[in-house]
Amino acid sequence: MTTVLVVDDHGVVRRGLTGLLDHAEDLEVVAVAADGAAAVELARRHRPDVVLMDLQMPGMDGVEATRIIRDEDLAGDVLVLTSYSDRRRILAALDAGAVGYLLKDTEPDDLVAGVRAVARGESPLDPKAARQLLLSRGDRQEPTLSPREVEVLRLVVQGLANKQIAHRLGIRERTVKQHLTNVFARIGVSDRTQAALWAQRHGW
Repeated sequence: MTTVLVVDDHGVVRRGLTGLLDHAEDLEVVAVAADGAAAVELARRHRPDVVLMDLQMPGMDGVEATRIIRDEDLAGDVLVLTSYSDRRRILAALDAGAVGYLLKDTEPDDLVAGVRAVARGESPLDPKAARQLLLSRGDRQEPTLSPREVEVLRLVVQGLANKQIAHRLGIRERTVKQHLTNVFARIGVSDRTQAALWAQRHGW
């Protein structure tokens, strides 16, 4: 059973997400929060596997809450669910430690699949968000990846899973997921298959 903390400042959205996720046999919503500060406190109390995090909230926003949750290792991973697909917000969330980024117009089945993907160690990125990042770079600008991100990407091309990559590089599996999320955002793709194809096309 994957435990989930739902964070959103709109009551209707919280209730809708809770009902959707609890309907899945392998997912359980253990708490809901209306702002970032409450999300941090509930994460400390419940240690959920996945935090489904809104970004725009009163008081402490989702980016700051994500940063605290990741810094204090209060949850398995953070998956952003927001209405915003602009480059600034996407990169801010990913830099804070989120491993996935979905938009609120995502189909319900795709949202459930995204939560499951995060629980499996994957990094879902909404295609619209990925396209926004790609277009905002400009057609001729090559993405800048760190040496470690390049290493991770090359091992993805070789077909290694996150756990294998972590073992090969001597880093934590969670760190691999974060690197992959950043790579997806910077090259404008939404999953590891697309990332591998992109790397092959660009000679990486």
